[in-house]
Amino acid sequence: MGRVAIVTGGTRGIGEQIGVDLKQKGCTVAAIYHGNDDAARAFTERNGIPTFKWDVSEFEACERGVKEVEAELGPVDILVNNAGITRDGVMHKMTPDRWQAVIQTNLSSCYNMCHAVISGMRERGFGRIVNIGSVNGQAGQYGQVNYAAAKSGIHGFTKALAYECAAKGITVNAVAPGYVETDMVRAVPADVLEKIVRKIPIGRLGNAHDIARGVSFLVAEDADFITGSTLSINGGYHMY
Repeated sequence: MGRVAIVTGGTRGIGEQIGVDLKQKGCTVAAIYHGNDDAARAFTERNGIPTFKWDVSEFEACERGVKEVEAELGPVDILVNNAGITRDGVMHKMTPDRWQAVIQTNLSSCYNMCHAVISGMRERGFGRIVNIGSVNGQAGQYGQVNYAAAKSGIHGFTKALAYECAAKGITVNAVAPGYVETDMVRAVPADVLEKIVRKIPIGRLGNAHDIARGVSFLVAEDADFITGSTLSINGGYHMY
């Protein structure tokens, strides 16, 4: 049995592929989900990866959930904070509940999950944390002040936590995907999506494999000299 890895938002899309890749590399993976029981069952049937259900936006739920995973699978050495939602709307029409839902699920979840695993990682002298940001957290996007704020916050969170953990054998990095073929992106109107693709120098949307490969690189045993970094995987859509 390899190192134990938790992937939040782990039963569909990018999260599923991250979990599958980590399992293929010898990790024991726990996929965390919140809402869709049918999708979770289908995920386990496809991949043989156990699922655990809790709301990553709730601090106490994360503390309990991580203890459950560790009791069943062992100490958590790898954490991938992938869970995320969108509640788009321009500022003058954005309600407080839309703002809070995105901030809590996308950003506060990183604090909740990292807090639950960090002490154990420090005691064992090893840890790999990867937080999934977004190109829209780097460049901004119309109608996404909540999403862009949360994802931009992830990038700052990553750097600060990397400073705290570097001397303890724990690396903390971020991956910033561009536009990837997921349910979230497929919901974008076709004419808008066509315009987006035209702006990607490589000439296509990303796929879940593109992102998962980046995560696998950052959590590797010998990736111990990479910390506080953001790996942009966007086909050249945004360069800086």
